[in-house]
Amino acid sequence: MDLPETMQAIDPAQPGGPEVLVAVERPVPRPGPGEVLVRVAAAGVNRPDVAQRRGFYPPPPGAPSIPGLEIAGEVVAVGEGVGPEALGQQVCALIAGGGYAEYAAAPWGQCLPVPPALSMIEAGAMPETLFTVWTNLFERAYATEGDTVLVHGGTSGIGTTAIALGRLFGLTVIVTAGSDEKCARAREIGAAAAINYKTEDFVARVQEITGGKGVAAVLDMVGGDYVPRNLQCLADDGRHVSIAVQGGLTATIPLVDVMRRRLTLTGSTLRPRDAAFKALVADELHRAVWPHVAAGRLRPVIDQVYPLGEAAAAHARMEAGDHVGKIVLEVVR
Repeated sequence: MDLPETMQAIDPAQPGGPEVLVAVERPVPRPGPGEVLVRVAAAGVNRPDVAQRRGFYPPPPGAPSIPGLEIAGEVVAVGEGVGPEALGQQVCALIAGGGYAEYAAAPWGQCLPVPPALSMIEAGAMPETLFTVWTNLFERAYATEGDTVLVHGGTSGIGTTAIALGRLFGLTVIVTAGSDEKCARAREIGAAAAINYKTEDFVARVQEITGGKGVAAVLDMVGGDYVPRNLQCLADDGRHVSIAVQGGLTATIPLVDVMRRRLTLTGSTLRPRDAAFKALVADELHRAVWPHVAAGRLRPVIDQVYPLGEAAAAHARMEAGDHVGKIVLEVVR
């Protein structure tokens, strides 16, 4: 396949509001060793993209300045060490940047096949949240069948993915959300219970829902003063996993409580992890989760789809906070 020299991409020169996200021309990337070049059909929009646009989350060394951490499309070129059988395959991939473009390079080890059960839009909305929820809720928090867990931001991309995965793997998922409408949607998607954090005390409600036992794990993207309240929601030997700090970078917690109840506090960020780690996660997802995807039992909740050139509108929707599920950019050719 003859590749063009240039492509349309969203690559703002300066940080700022959504209006900096305008289409520009950029060179088509060339896949490096162990990489493939994907002709992008769809790219998911995620909170880290918003932080990057605002200047708070620079790409890791070597990553493109073009935002976008997940894509779906067709492999059109391969780098050194990747066999020619990859060409023509429909894949979705977790990448360190470069998704908001017509073409993007992706490590072959971070690619997953797109089965017929998934549309390209759905496939482009899955990798970032799947990798995040799998590594944090199932690996770091050791959530297993029969556990009850609390997930904040229940109608976000992370929240809806946690609900869906939790249902497949036998978890009881309690979520928080910011309106009665969002709580109703979370229950429709499969949450066992949904708490409106603006009108209810989520600590008291969790105790009520669990009959005073508490939850085995909390998946938290708020941080700040939520952390000590989250600890009150945990059962003995409970695990608290931080994946973002939208509500504050620091927290004050009662250490005696951590000791007395044998609580575990952990957390992670995915983007800076090396390709070897992400390839391991991709292998685990392929084994444990992909049979459900192929069978049509797991698909993302899609909020809204925008053409690539309307990335500014996609970011404005995410920042407004009214979305339920994933916002996706579609490359319309």
